Amino acid sequence: MSFDSVADNQSWAVQEGFQFELWSDTSRALALHYGAASSVTQASANRVSFLIGADGNVLLEYPTVFTGTHPQDVLEDCEALFGP
Repeated sequence: MSFDSVADNQSWAVQEGFQFELWSDTSRALALHYGAASSVTQASANRVSFLIGADGNVLLEYPTVFTGTHPQDVLEDCEALFGP
């Protein structure tokens, strides 16, 4: 999720060939709730990540995200939680 507009996120997703949705939080409401921003004027979100279950509860929190390894880390955690 980013503070970018829906249109900007969609354009970037197409450009990158993403096979998943990108969400926009232009009001920063979710970022404030989850601690990815400390104010509505913050220019960009802090790199944090949450794994949220189908029931809406947070299963895992990643307070520090390293972009080079994070996707693999999350996949491994999902496999541990839900199976291969």
